[in-house]
Amino acid sequence: MPDEGAGAPPSLKAENEYCMVGDSVTIRRLYRDIGKIASVDAPVLITGESGTGKELTARAIHEHSPRRSGPFNAVNCGALPSGIIQSELFGHEKGAFTGATQRKIGIIESSSSGTLFLDEIGDLPLDLQVNLLRFLENHRVLRVGGLKEIPVDVRVLAATHVDLEKATREDGFREDLFHRLNVLQINTPPLRERPEDIEPLANFFFRKFTDEKAACVRGFSRESLIRMRQYAWPGNIRELINRVRRAMVMCDKRLITPVDLGLERRQHATRHRMTLEQARDMAECDAIKAALARNKGKMIHAARELGISRVTLYRLIDKHGIDRCSGSAEGDVDLHSSNIIRLPSG
Repeated sequence: MPDEGAGAPPSLKAENEYCMVGDSVTIRRLYRDIGKIASVDAPVLITGESGTGKELTARAIHEHSPRRSGPFNAVNCGALPSGIIQSELFGHEKGAFTGATQRKIGIIESSSSGTLFLDEIGDLPLDLQVNLLRFLENHRVLRVGGLKEIPVDVRVLAATHVDLEKATREDGFREDLFHRLNVLQINTPPLRERPEDIEPLANFFFRKFTDEKAACVRGFSRESLIRMRQYAWPGNIRELINRVRRAMVMCDKRLITPVDLGLERRQHATRHRMTLEQARDMAECDAIKAALARNKGKMIHAARELGISRVTLYRLIDKHGIDRCSGSAEGDVDLHSSNIIRLPSG
């Protein structure tokens, strides 16, 4: 695709029935696994790096299962404050604790006849792991302050980006709960293992966010498409989304270049000398700065966009030394002049 003839991204041909994008051997294998797993009712553990689409995989399993007409409820176990997570999951009775002015139906109970997706299950506190194990054994919940167990018909899907087998060996996760959740397992592949899907993904997100782009922008240059295939994508699809969105806004030419994407050759080479942890930290920091900038410093909107709680957002802001008003980190001169934006984990 020559630079001057690149024009608008072509029609997406690889978007499939699961609302996922890609036609590589790796992603086709994922589609087949989803089809098999959706037809049965056993618990599923979805593994994969941050940003690879674990929740999208869970939704696809639900939408193609016999429970598709029931609710699909997702909860991030790492985003809920520890003091209320039991009440959120299992519910509580009126008067169970200070502030419990009325009965509350928990997320598990409200998922009856449908699917419950527990994201970042590895972050669930050990005392709550015991309660979840009991529910998986008898499919009954006991509300906080309640006296009677309530039967709930729900399928449980769980996801994690950490090695739960290793966590069980280190006493960070209950082995019996791991085996209860890991009846079936499906892995979401990292973007670096499906480079042939990067161009259709970039084109898909270009069209999805077309209302945000500068009027003159028509597509990607040939060099930018090559550079995207060469890049390791430590933040996976979430990083791709953020790089494309930012390039669409900041590009002042007809075609998006590697510089617009933050993938110029010098920076590209530097990325490969980073550890994965360093790359994720940089991606996390840049994603937060971008969200704060897009939402003009409004914390609740930025947190919602990032898919985390305000408590988690405040913690990450402090961790990276980000100015809450401007969205810039200490030492940064101008957020909008930066050519790099990444988003690692989700």
